[in-house]
Amino acid sequence: MGILGGTFDPVHNAHLAIASTARQRLNLERVLWIPTGKPGYRKPPVASAEDRLAMLELALKGEPAYEIDRRELDASASPYTVDTLTALRAERPRDEFYLLLGADQYASFRGWRRPADVARLARIAVFTRPGYELPAGEAIVVPMAAMPLSASDIRARAARGEALTDALPPAVANYIAEKRLYP
Repeated sequence: MGILGGTFDPVHNAHLAIASTARQRLNLERVLWIPTGKPGYRKPPVASAEDRLAMLELALKGEPAYEIDRRELDASASPYTVDTLTALRAERPRDEFYLLLGADQYASFRGWRRPADVARLARIAVFTRPGYELPAGEAIVVPMAAMPLSASDIRARAARGEALTDALPPAVANYIAEKRLYP
């Protein structure tokens, strides 16, 4: 099982490409998408948890191998990956987990809370991200064409009223426009 966490503010085509590539290259049965509540490592999300969850549901609609896990959206939830993985391991002791990370996330991995435990609980799979070097030896490097997309750029484009359909699923672009999420 692949585990893909993030603020998904908004979910975009690079996220979807990582999940699809991971399923193919790592032979995963499922990908568990875990939207974060209030991450301790960055500014809080712009869109509400409800809007981010709605966008994620729209992006994943019709894909039976994708599942959304809402646990980190709970107000009392821990923002730390190690705690989420520990809970998942207790719930699914027979599953093999792959933590799916962009190279930008992996660049700061050693600064995460208990990185050795994270690596013990899940195999780390790292995907290309423009401007970041891929690791040698410590993680599984998953070859994938780099996609120069970032949620912050997409939010800025939305604020300028630019089209977003090249960056995210049309249903998500429509949701952002209808709700005026990123003014």
